[in-house]
Amino acid sequence: MDITYIPFEQGQAKLDWSGLTNALAQGHLFPKAEIADTFLYRDPDTLLSRSAWIDGLGLAVKSATVFPKNTEKGRPMINGAVSLFSDNDGMLEALVDFHLVTKWKTAGDSLLAASRLARKDSQHILIVGAGTVGRSLRDAYGSLFPQARFTVWNRSVKNAEKMASEHAGMEVAYDLQKAVGKADIVTCATMSTEPVLQGEWLRPGQHIDLIGAYRPDMREVDDSAILRARVFVDSYMTTIAHIGDIKTPIDTGIISQSDIVADYYDPEKFTRLSDDDITLFKNGGGAHMDLMTARYILGRWTSSE
Repeated sequence: MDITYIPFEQGQAKLDWSGLTNALAQGHLFPKAEIADTFLYRDPDTLLSRSAWIDGLGLAVKSATVFPKNTEKGRPMINGAVSLFSDNDGMLEALVDFHLVTKWKTAGDSLLAASRLARKDSQHILIVGAGTVGRSLRDAYGSLFPQARFTVWNRSVKNAEKMASEHAGMEVAYDLQKAVGKADIVTCATMSTEPVLQGEWLRPGQHIDLIGAYRPDMREVDDSAILRARVFVDSYMTTIAHIGDIKTPIDTGIISQSDIVADYYDPEKFTRLSDDDITLFKNGGGAHMDLMTARYILGRWTSSE
C-alpha cells in the first residue's frame, strides 16, 4: 500500500477555511474522541506526541520534536509530522506536514467558534499577538469577515508594524485597552502567563477568542472577563483541567464547570443568544482536532489528484 506524503506548500494550496470549518463541525458528529499526550525529554530537547482515535474517522498521532539549539544552526526549532491511520484496518494512510496541520487546525478551531458566536455584522477585528498564529488568524478571519478592518497589537511594536505592513489596510494598535474597546472581535494568541485582556475593557456584543494559553500556569484573560462573558470551549476534556484560562477560575471558585455553556459536541447550545452577549471561546486544540484537520487535508489532496 502506498503511503501519501503531504508537504506544506503543496498541501496548503488545496485548502480553504470554509471547507475546514465544515469538516471540523462534521467531525464532532462522530463519537467523542479518545485522546492521549506523551512527553519525552532530554534537556533541553523534547518529543511531544498527541494521539487521537475517533470511531468512524480514524486515528492520528501528531509528533513534534522541539530542539531549541537548532536556531543556532539555522535550522527550525520545531519539526514533526502527523501520521494518519485508517479506521477500518489501522493501516498508515498518510504522513502530513506538522506545520500544515497545526496552522490550519489552530486557526480553523477559532474560526468555527466565531462563525457561531461572533455577531454577523462584526466590522472590526483585533489580533493580539503578531506571531505565526496571528498571521494565520488574519487569513482565517478574513475569509469569514471579508469586509472587516483588522488591527494588530503586540508587546513588541516593531513586530506589530511588520505584520501590518504585510496586509493591506491593517493598522497597528498602540494602546491595547482602547483597541479592545473598539473591536467587535478580539482574537488573542500570546504566550502570556499573566492576563493580557481585562474584563473591565469589554463591551456588550463582543466575541473574545483565546488561543495562546496551553498550560495550567498560562492565562490571557482575568477573572472579570470570565465572569462577564458566556464561556465556551472546543472540548471539555482538553481545557478544564489543563489550561489556566479555564482551570484557574474553576479551581479558585470564581466559576464552576457548569458555567461553561458548551463545547463543540453540543452544537445546539453553542450559539449566541443576543446581540448584547459577550461570548468568550477557549481554543484548546486537542489531538482530536488534529485528526479531523488531517483527514480534511488528505481528502482535499486525493480529490484533486
